[in-house]
Amino acid sequence: MISGGLAIASYSLLNAIAISFATNPIHSQNQLTIRISSAVRTLVLGAVTLGTGVFAIVALGLFALGIQLLLQQLRQKS
Repeated sequence: MISGGLAIASYSLLNAIAISFATNPIHSQNQLTIRISSAVRTLVLGAVTLGTGVFAIVALGLFALGIQLLLQQLRQKS
């Protein structure tokens, strides 16, 4: 449940960051500034997306493990 909660929280954070980046474009005439800020935005979104994916996969794996253990217990009882 904790990993699932963290996945949902990081997904909400990802949406908030993406909306913030979309609504606040880069205002500069310097090409270097535009390229660096674009790279930083990409890195931030990538890192948060990676964290969201990891937490979601862990939550799914733990849920599947719980089902597997439940099925094993039911087979041993019968």
